[in-house]
Amino acid sequence: MQGLSSIKKNNGYLRAGIFRDIEKDKRFSWGAGVDLAGAYNFTSSFIVQQLYAEIKYRCLGAMIGSKEIYGEFNNPRLSSGNLLYSGNARPVPQVRVGIPDYTIVPHTKNWLAVKGYVAYGMFTDDNWQRDFAAPDAKRTKHILYHSKGLFLKVQNLDKFPAWFEGGLEMAAQFGGRSFDGNKWIDMPNSLKDFLKAFIPSSGGANTPKGEQTNCYGNHVGSWNARIGWNITPKWNVGLYYEHFFEDHSQMFFDYDWRDGLWGVEVSFPENPVIATLVYEFLYTKDQSGPVYWDHTPEIPEQVSGRDNYYNHYIYTGWQHWGMGIGNPLIISPIYNRNGQIVFRSNRVIGHHLGFMGRPTKELEYRVLLSYTRNWGTYEKPLKDVLSNANGLFEITYSPKWLDGMSGTLSFGADRGGMLGHSYGAMLTLRKTGWL
Repeated sequence: MQGLSSIKKNNGYLRAGIFRDIEKDKRFSWGAGVDLAGAYNFTSSFIVQQLYAEIKYRCLGAMIGSKEIYGEFNNPRLSSGNLLYSGNARPVPQVRVGIPDYTIVPHTKNWLAVKGYVAYGMFTDDNWQRDFAAPDAKRTKHILYHSKGLFLKVQNLDKFPAWFEGGLEMAAQFGGRSFDGNKWIDMPNSLKDFLKAFIPSSGGANTPKGEQTNCYGNHVGSWNARIGWNITPKWNVGLYYEHFFEDHSQMFFDYDWRDGLWGVEVSFPENPVIATLVYEFLYTKDQSGPVYWDHTPEIPEQVSGRDNYYNHYIYTGWQHWGMGIGNPLIISPIYNRNGQIVFRSNRVIGHHLGFMGRPTKELEYRVLLSYTRNWGTYEKPLKDVLSNANGLFEITYSPKWLDGMSGTLSFGADRGGMLGHSYGAMLTLRKTGWL
């Protein structure tokens, strides 16, 4: 949903957009998009969901503005969501440059391809945080954003049916102001600080002590790997693994990589029952262990436990407009009833199943089912282990005699201790193409 949703009852929106896509087969091309929504019972009544322009020359590309972007290794319609970028939150306005699509590396006989990017931007939820946060709760304003990624693919399907892709993606929140209790913390945002976000390093004397001891800003990232086998052109299997990290200890091999998202995706030969199936297992209970100690001159040992995924002691965590930017099975702060912008439970074991099919040329269905057990955080464990179950069933009708017109009927339900019991239905009418 890319954050275009509401947790309030009886909500709805009217959305309109116009887009020009990049023409990938041309040496030079440009694209742009405007995507606006008027909403009822949302966090705001008028939403600029997407507003961007982009250009491409050969393999290089640049984009400025807000554009919906999903994780690199997950099926956007069936996955529970990438651990770093799931499409669960509203887009962050940014300037993004790099190689947006896999490009063959010369002299590798079409076996090796590469893509990557660097981006800087700013979060836009200052007013929402001010309205949502309790009087003495932590909130922030004018927070800056940085992300970067590098991915490699080894593939030559003309010679071998198996392929592999993997890469590293990192992001950071830095700069801005943080209000906690009765004081503001001003974080620097000079050119030097932009470089510290790019190459994680310790903060200067004008930052809190914790930033000087560790890295300046809130840094998150993930290692990603995927291997697949194309049994036939339309029947293939892919296995993938994502390892999330909050600091250097989990980024490398100082501690065991117990946490992560494991997934399998199967695309079946054409049939009227099921087209694609995804199963994922999520485990985030370890977080380098329950003990943390920053080295001091008296006790020089360093124990880097209690990573506290998605949370941060200065910033309001890896969220935008209250929705978690990462995997939504770690429940977003917008569901908190106490005005605290924090991820209440990030120690989770979860299972997720998604599948879809096309019984006829005009009908398509999709089913998503998730189940989690939640332990809270190391700092604030839940009194009891809470379970949560979520389900979605939707069916889309696209009649041939109404070109570009479709209707989708969706039914959703939540049950369990984290979100309570709720049910909902949504009717979506969509028209694409030139009006």
